[in-house]
Amino acid sequence: MFETERLLLRAPEAVDLPALVGLISNFAVAKNLATVPHPYTDHDGFTWLADMVVKRRLREDYPFSILRKADGMYLGCCAVHPARGFEFGYWLGEPFWGKGFATEAARRVARFAFEDFATEKLAAGYMTDNPASGRVLAKLGFLYTHDENAPCLARGKDVPRHRLELTRERFEAVSVAA
Repeated sequence: MFETERLLLRAPEAVDLPALVGLISNFAVAKNLATVPHPYTDHDGFTWLADMVVKRRLREDYPFSILRKADGMYLGCCAVHPARGFEFGYWLGEPFWGKGFATEAARRVARFAFEDFATEKLAAGYMTDNPASGRVLAKLGFLYTHDENAPCLARGKDVPRHRLELTRERFEAVSVAA
């Protein structure tokens, strides 16, 4: 478990499922994620949780539930995926957008990736019609590398996506300046 100023980050648990499903089933959230179907069902959430337990044990995926420290409310998820070339991602439920929670959680999970895995680089992407996600990544120090079309299950088609990367050196420089 990690703690930040306002958040607790821990491995997802079954107790998270009602809130997770309620938040991610919102199309405004799901349409910004590559692998999330819409509608998102209880079965989808249960299957994802079971899969993540196995993948965490194998050191392939490290999702973290994002909880508000003040009341334990589930806000979303932030993850690093070593098995996918240290892909980095996050999502928050719509009621929690624009409050700095994504940046706070993402900064801590990025630090985890650099410190615990000694990786030199993280990769990330965001749909071009979701500039708020790009602003979060920029605050961490991610830099643009290229554009691509990527599948989006919720939209049922490929959509344009910006790809970015963050080196350990840049993350440390940006974190010191922040």
